[in-house]
Amino acid sequence: MFFLLTGLFLSVLSAQLPGSSVSDARALDAVLQDYAYQAFLRPKTGVVYDGVVPSNLTGIQVSAMRLRSGSLRTRGVSMYKEFEIPKGVVEQPYVERLVLVYHNLGNWSMTYYPLPGYTYLAPVLGLLAYDASDLMAKNLPELYIRASGQPISIQFSELRRVPNDGSVPKCVLFDLNGSVNLSDVLSDNICTTFQQGHFSIVVGGGGAEKNKSKVWIIVGAVVGGFALLVMLGLVVVWVKKYRHRKKMHKMERAAEIGESLHMTTVGSTKAPAATGTRTQPTLETEYVP
Repeated sequence: MFFLLTGLFLSVLSAQLPGSSVSDARALDAVLQDYAYQAFLRPKTGVVYDGVVPSNLTGIQVSAMRLRSGSLRTRGVSMYKEFEIPKGVVEQPYVERLVLVYHNLGNWSMTYYPLPGYTYLAPVLGLLAYDASDLMAKNLPELYIRASGQPISIQFSELRRVPNDGSVPKCVLFDLNGSVNLSDVLSDNICTTFQQGHFSIVVGGGGAEKNKSKVWIIVGAVVGGFALLVMLGLVVVWVKKYRHRKKMHKMERAAEIGESLHMTTVGSTKAPAATGTRTQPTLETEYVP
């Protein structure tokens, strides 16, 4: 019974978690990397080039900027779209030149980065780094970049009004592995990060609270069911011991009322035992004729 309840809890809990669209988002990253690189006709270092996406992705913006690795580490980038990149950002593995690809998913934000129970106040913005040694390359793996000093700042310019219901806006980070991290918003429309990924500002809704309530109800049901099973087991053991003691008490009372029985000890329990009643044998020579 306990294992059945536990299995039910785990299955419902997993159903309440946001559906994973990591594979779709990663496929979109690969497509946008290609269109960003196509914007490089005669690329100059440190210049932003806006790419053009196909009609089936209308609403998404993509840009690319090529940088020397050393300049990113020593000078940073004062402003790249909504991103302010401080000095001290390093990449792994090391490359001589890299490309920072920018995404603005616009009305596609919820499609590729669904977040049940939350409402987007700003479009999802992305910042990803790639090797710049071959600007004709496709399906490139991302470089791992991380700010070693001050964090990267994201200043959201397209921000909807926060609902007047006590909701608190939160920064959300989607890393390349699909993990979701929430943090506090700075100065109304600024989020910070030490790594690349996709970012936005969200506000929680009733759906999130309902999901949490359902999970806690299930947890309570499982714990309560387990506690009930333990209590029932203890009651069964107590009833068995009570019946055994009652039976022995009746036998002792019968012995006191009727013929006195010889009591003997069997283990830790006293039980009546018959006394010796066999007639002693007599030799024939003991009879007098």
